[in-house]
Amino acid sequence: MVPERNTPISDESEAAAEARRLIEDAYRPAPTVPTSYRDDTPLPLVGTAPPHPQPGRPPMSQRAADASGMMLAAGYTSVLLGGSASLVLWVAGHVDPLVVALVVGAPVAFLGVLSRVFKSAKAVVAAAPTEHTHLYTGTVIQDHRQSTAISTTRGLVVRTHNDLHN
Repeated sequence: MVPERNTPISDESEAAAEARRLIEDAYRPAPTVPTSYRDDTPLPLVGTAPPHPQPGRPPMSQRAADASGMMLAAGYTSVLLGGSASLVLWVAGHVDPLVVALVVGAPVAFLGVLSRVFKSAKAVVAAAPTEHTHLYTGTVIQDHRQSTAISTTRGLVVRTHNDLHN
């Protein structure tokens, strides 16, 4: 690379020489040294380097990711509820400890009772018979008779004879 001039050009011959120099520099052949290289060798599937933890949530199953999100949401909610309770207590100044215990304990007891109700409702739904809906077109005959088969097996080469009794 040619250094730039720091002094101004004084006459036309010097300007013409500078112009020729710039044009020659522009049309000079490119260097033969490669400027890039592509390595096409296949990469190994498993390397020797230890695993590096990636930013963000660690890889986990969908169920674990859902549970993690629920835990984070519950944590944020508990911070909000605790902060608002602290603010109410600070604003109130003086409160009776029994009132605080009732106000704080009542929602927890209510949630415990509510969870038991939902569990028992879930058990009732699970015990209920499933409803079957059949849609037919045309004449339908339903036969609810039961038959018991008496089976006998005899011989060297086994043959089974079923006698149906209605």
